[in-house]
Amino acid sequence: MTTRTGPDDRTTVVVITHNRREELLRTLGLLRRLPERPPVIVTDNASTDGTAEAVARNFPEMTLLRPGRNLGAIGRNLAVQRVRTPYVAFCDDDTWWAPGSLRRAADLLDPRPRLAAVTARILVEPGGTEDPVVPELRDSPLTGPDWLPGPALGSFLAAATVLRTEAFRAAGGFHPGLWLGGEEELLACDLQRQGWWLAYAGELTVHHHASRLRDSTARRVLGLRNTLWFTWLRRPLLPALRRTGHLIRTVPRDAASARAFAHATAGLPWVLRQRDPVPPDLERRIATLERARRDSPARRYVG
Repeated sequence: MTTRTGPDDRTTVVVITHNRREELLRTLGLLRRLPERPPVIVTDNASTDGTAEAVARNFPEMTLLRPGRNLGAIGRNLAVQRVRTPYVAFCDDDTWWAPGSLRRAADLLDPRPRLAAVTARILVEPGGTEDPVVPELRDSPLTGPDWLPGPALGSFLAAATVLRTEAFRAAGGFHPGLWLGGEEELLACDLQRQGWWLAYAGELTVHHHASRLRDSTARRVLGLRNTLWFTWLRRPLLPALRRTGHLIRTVPRDAASARAFAHATAGLPWVLRQRDPVPPDLERRIATLERARRDSPARRYVG
C-alpha cells in the first residue's frame, strides 16, 4: 500500500441519490474528509425531501446536478459528462470510500492501460463485516492476464468501483433502458467486448451502511427484470433460453417475481430490437460466472 498522503487529483467521486437526505449528507461529510480531497459530483434524482437544497447549503464546493426527474443509474452518466479526471469512483448515498483507497485505485490503474475498473472490498456497517458478495469477487472463477492486480471479474458493483473515465465513455455508460438494479452487468459485458479488463482489488475498501429507506422488494423486481433483459440483449439464443428457464424454475414464486417477469416481457420489443449477442469467447466467460453465482448467498434475489 502506498504511503503517500495529501490531495490526489486523479479521481472524481460521483454519487447518485433520491430522497435520502440525511444518509447522503453523512456520506458527503465522509467524502469531504478523505485525504485525497477528490472532486465530488452529486446527481439528485428529483428528490422531494430537500436533498438538493441541503447539498447546496452544506457542500457548496461539490458539483450538484438536478436533472429534474429520476434518472436512476443514468444519473451517473450525466455526472461523468462533467468529469475531467482520468478516473471516476462511484458510490451510493449509503456507501463511502475508505481513506487512501482512491489513491491506491489510481495507482493500480495508472500502469495498466487496458484495465477499466477495480472493485473494492465491501464492509457492512455498523459492524464492519464483509459483505456476502466479497467471497464471490475474491474467488472469481475467471482467468485473466498476469498483470491484473487481483482476480479477473466479469462484472462489478458500481457503489464500490473506480473506473477509467475513457473506458466508461467508450462503452456508452449505463444503458438507459435498464434504469437501475443490476445495471452494471450490461456495461461490464460491453467493456469486456471492447477488450477492457475488470479486477477485484481487496486492498481497496468501501463501507456500506444500508439505507433504512431501501425498498428491497422493488430492488428485487428491478434486479430480476434487468437480469432477463441483459440475458436477451447479449447472450446467444440457446444460453438465453437456458438462463430464462433456470430463472423461471428457481426464483421465488411470489408477486415480486411475477411483476419482474411481466415487466421483462413488456420490454421485449425494444430488447429484441437492440439484441447483439456476444462472441463465443465472451459467452464462455459469462457462462462460467453464471455457474459460480448459483450458490452465492449474495444472489438469492434471482434464485
